[in-house]
Amino acid sequence: RFAVGVGYWKDPYIQYFVRQAKERKAPEISYYARVQGVSYLIKAFLKKTDCNCQIVNLGAGMDTLFWRLKDENLLPRKYFEVDFPMIVARKIHHIKSKPPLSKPIMESHSGDSLLIDSHSLDSSRYSIVGADLRFPSDLEEKLKKHNLDIHLPTLLVAECVLVYMTPQQSADLLKWAASTFPVVMFINYEQVNMTDRFGQIMIENLQRRQCNLAGVEVCRSLDSQRERLLLNGWETARAIDMMKVYSFLPQADVKRIEGLEFLDEKELFEQLMQHYCICWASKDSSDL
Repeated sequence: RFAVGVGYWKDPYIQYFVRQAKERKAPEISYYARVQGVSYLIKAFLKKTDCNCQIVNLGAGMDTLFWRLKDENLLPRKYFEVDFPMIVARKIHHIKSKPPLSKPIMESHSGDSLLIDSHSLDSSRYSIVGADLRFPSDLEEKLKKHNLDIHLPTLLVAECVLVYMTPQQSADLLKWAASTFPVVMFINYEQVNMTDRFGQIMIENLQRRQCNLAGVEVCRSLDSQRERLLLNGWETARAIDMMKVYSFLPQADVKRIEGLEFLDEKELFEQLMQHYCICWASKDSSDL
């Protein structure tokens, strides 16, 4: 919300989910790179499939991508979000009480009546499902109740989600996704290079805030990130750190955002960016 307020990227919907922070935050360039990088891959998938696909956003929280894609006329056939029931209840409450959020859902909905209760929402183009990602068979059952079509090209997105699960739990989830859909892509954004001094300090800082990274051992390197995907049934897997992502972004826009806030710790920024990555994997029976 702070980054959007400063002007890093446009998101007219986040204000309905998150109150404006009182205190000034650190420069938000790393968020900018994450949003642009993930969004680039999502849009490439949508264009490749002519939007005849479905997206499953895992651990979606208060994400606003559904509304932004609708504004750009890029909605997939169906967009699913999954999170813990408690988070889902909060999101649904915001949607029900704020017309700028509920109206676009109604506008894109066709067919029978729209289902909405405290822990799930289901319209013809958008669903929110309360589930625990550590139990893939339960997750699949809930998604199918909301008309998940395993034969449609499917994109799964996880941003800072797998790292909070044990390596076995994230492996089970990745295995489930690779074996369930014939044409499927997975985008994962999270930490990398966590065995060096900088990575250790990051882990200690998070632990002080009672935040345990149960899956951090998979975040050793770009190779370990790729390996996890390949070992769990994916045909191709790539991973790049966020400094590399940043270097790929349109330079004119990078110049614009670098002028938004004073960045005095360039070296610290680069170190931080080298400790996050975007990985993407695919399994593709129809040569998409």
